[in-house]
Amino acid sequence: MARQRSFLSLILVLLATFLISCGSPSVATAPPTYTYAQIQKIQGYLPEIKVVRDRSQELQELIQKNDWINVENFIHGPMAEARLHMNYVVPNLLPSDQPKARQVARELFDHLIKIDQAAESGNTLKASSNAKAAFADIDNFLSLLPENSTQKS
Repeated sequence: MARQRSFLSLILVLLATFLISCGSPSVATAPPTYTYAQIQKIQGYLPEIKVVRDRSQELQELIQKNDWINVENFIHGPMAEARLHMNYVVPNLLPSDQPKARQVARELFDHLIKIDQAAESGNTLKASSNAKAAFADIDNFLSLLPENSTQKS
């Protein structure tokens, strides 16, 4: 019986040694980075998004004047184009940033719908607050972009 225990101990020691020797040291992987092509694609869409963001005061003035036709034209024209460009940028972001960017683009769409509904009913307060939220969404989206793509635009 003692002989079987020593033989079993020897097998366990050999097995443990084998398993430890087969393990490899953990290799640190570099964090994901943007390729030159991704930066170029992002930079191609960025100016259109920034132009719309810079026109935020124009939309607020249209809302204050109760110029609902031009409010609807603005949100269905330039704002919709900005959202479309945001959707084109999302696949070029790092995989870790893509879900947040999609969520921000979805929130922008929800705010545009609410502005449209407010314009149809003539609700200045609702349109104004959702317009501010929509431009905040654009700013949030721009904050997700890599710094070297936003600096060159």
